[in-house]
Amino acid sequence: MSISLSSLILLPIWISMAQIQQGGPDEKEKTTALKDLLSRIDLDELMKKDEPPLDFPDTLEGFEYAFNEKGQLRHIKTGEPFVFNYQEDLHRWNQKRYEALGEIITKYVYELLEKDCNLKKISIPVDATESEPKSFIFMSEDALTNPQKLMVLIHGSGVVRAGQWARRLIINEDLDSGTQIPFIKRAMDEGYGVIVLNPNENYIEVEKPKIHVQSSSDSSDEPAEKRERKDKVSKETKKRRDFYEKYRNPQREKEMMQLYIRENGSPEEHAIYVWDHFIAQSAAENVFFVAHSYGGLAFVELMIQREADVKSKVTAVALTDSVHNVWHQEAGKTIREWMRENCCNWVSSSEPLDTSVESMLPDCPRVSAACSTEM
Repeated sequence: MSISLSSLILLPIWISMAQIQQGGPDEKEKTTALKDLLSRIDLDELMKKDEPPLDFPDTLEGFEYAFNEKGQLRHIKTGEPFVFNYQEDLHRWNQKRYEALGEIITKYVYELLEKDCNLKKISIPVDATESEPKSFIFMSEDALTNPQKLMVLIHGSGVVRAGQWARRLIINEDLDSGTQIPFIKRAMDEGYGVIVLNPNENYIEVEKPKIHVQSSSDSSDEPAEKRERKDKVSKETKKRRDFYEKYRNPQREKEMMQLYIRENGSPEEHAIYVWDHFIAQSAAENVFFVAHSYGGLAFVELMIQREADVKSKVTAVALTDSVHNVWHQEAGKTIREWMRENCCNWVSSSEPLDTSVESMLPDCPRVSAACSTEM
């Protein structure tokens, strides 16, 4: 049995508390003092000392995983599925490892969209300067010129990005279950142009700049010798503080700040932006949406903001477990009536496929997806 560093540090305090609690009422004051001490100990920080470094590979090969011919993620040597609990009892480290793998898979799916689906990566905002934050969407070659049909795909909230329905399904099931690729390929086979939205790519993260405090001695009238002594003491103090901080928090991660992408700072903004600059400009007589979860909410917001335009171009909307709410979003009567005629929401249900499912909301029909949807 292994004992963690944090346990060794806290063990004497726990023993002391147990001994004090066995005493009489006069020991209450000591118990209170010890509890106060415990409350000021950052257990999360202590536990970080037991973790291996948060230094993960940046390729699937580095993780020793690859997708097989069935699109399943498997270990290169053992053939086993992905294992989350790689380090026993280190949930935070395992989660960070999982997130690092997820970022690699996001890039992998982007490559599939371009190479396997022949989609083009389009940067937005369309008039972005070289220095400002940018996002992107994916489009088929004929997305804006196809005169007949255009399919628009919108995923849900969270860590998923363009081309994904669910990262967890990609990792634990296969690419067909967790990505939009089967939808894209079938749409293109049936003559649709395709646009894949990227509504969660709302900002970029950059490291916070370090604030340099100018020494007060720089502008003082003190003698040079005295200023030098003060600067030396200041440097020694900083050195000790940095050493202590490294010991106290060896797994300290960089402090990041978010720079939001102009006119794309939320899924709703993104949907409206792509509509205005791409979908509304397309030649397609009939536009179709497939929107999952929060993507359905983004579509309803698009309708609220661009009602007449949407009605003139959109033929039908397939929602899957949509989380939209026509009351909270204040969708008007004409929008609700249009949704009843042109939208359908397939929801998680054990009922046979397309069986009607009751809804408290007066918008689009809800029918069974004949499964517990995990996207």
